[in-house]
Amino acid sequence: MKHYYSEQQESPLSLKKISQKIRKQELEFYTASGIFSKEKIDKGTSVLAESMVIGSNAKVLDIGCGIGILGIAAAKLFNANIVMSDINKRAVMLAKKNAVLNGVKAEICQGNLYEKIKDGDFDVVLSNPPQTAGKEICFELIDGSRNHLKNGGSLQLVARHNKGGNTLSRKMEEAFGNVKVIAKKSGYWVYFSQK
Repeated sequence: MKHYYSEQQESPLSLKKISQKIRKQELEFYTASGIFSKEKIDKGTSVLAESMVIGSNAKVLDIGCGIGILGIAAAKLFNANIVMSDINKRAVMLAKKNAVLNGVKAEICQGNLYEKIKDGDFDVVLSNPPQTAGKEICFELIDGSRNHLKNGGSLQLVARHNKGGNTLSRKMEEAFGNVKVIAKKSGYWVYFSQK
């Protein structure tokens, strides 16, 4: 059984274009089978996109980027310098198409969590973590983010609070010594930890 967090997808590729306003900016994305939330932008990603805290020209890592929604929104809205990574080859292909579609320059790589990320001086790491892949993967994502953030940088993560988000927020508190909630909507909470 292939999941959206599997490296290789076997389902036929059927492209579809969706659009959504994020902070009053209309963005378009190609989506397809074999990726997370293929019909529309999922609620969690949407809540994080609407509430992420990013300085102008910040260096941002979108980890587990899927089709690139968070990274592309950060580039369009905040003129951020973007690096995106996902394990799913199809998602990475779509993220590249979506960067072009939205006129965004981004470095996009395919790999498991941080394995292809050489740089360690990001201002922000963003993620809607793959909770269905298991707690260990999400914990690795949180722990690994510390090594890729500059001092003062932040990890911003979205999850359903009552469906594992509270566990992830405790892990963020443990990894960073701090965590706060910067948004709550439809059961999704956005957690923010600063290095």
